[in-house]
Amino acid sequence: MSLMKRNNDYFPTLSGMFDDLFNRDMFNWGQSNFSSTNTTIPAVNIKETPENFEVEMAAPGMRKENFKVQLEGNTLTISAEHQQQTNNAGNDEKYTRREFSYQAFQRTFVLPKDVVDEENIQARYENGVLKLVVPKREEAKKRGPRLINIS
Repeated sequence: MSLMKRNNDYFPTLSGMFDDLFNRDMFNWGQSNFSSTNTTIPAVNIKETPENFEVEMAAPGMRKENFKVQLEGNTLTISAEHQQQTNNAGNDEKYTRREFSYQAFQRTFVLPKDVVDEENIQARYENGVLKLVVPKREEAKKRGPRLINIS
């Protein structure tokens, strides 16, 4: 007696397609760097120190003029818009190739209420990274442990 594998699947390619589709991390937006519109969102690091919050945003290819940083209440919004056109055609109106690119994003972060010193926020853009230093108010800075005398 010989054993033979029998395939009862009438649409093997369709079944395989669904297996491949649902086994991927295609619907796991939390682990990728894409928005619901399939555009990339810059990665952000936020570090809290006793004196301030430090924000680093990876946005290569931008210029500092492309960014808009806004603080309203305790909501920090970082947005950018960048448009680039390359024209490889001659001086006439016939294009043999013309390429353009448009990028825009907006990230919003909620900071602890009544903690930020709004007047002394610093921002700089260098080597493809936007860096913000958001200082805390003097009364909001964490103080070290204090020894209390027992009477």
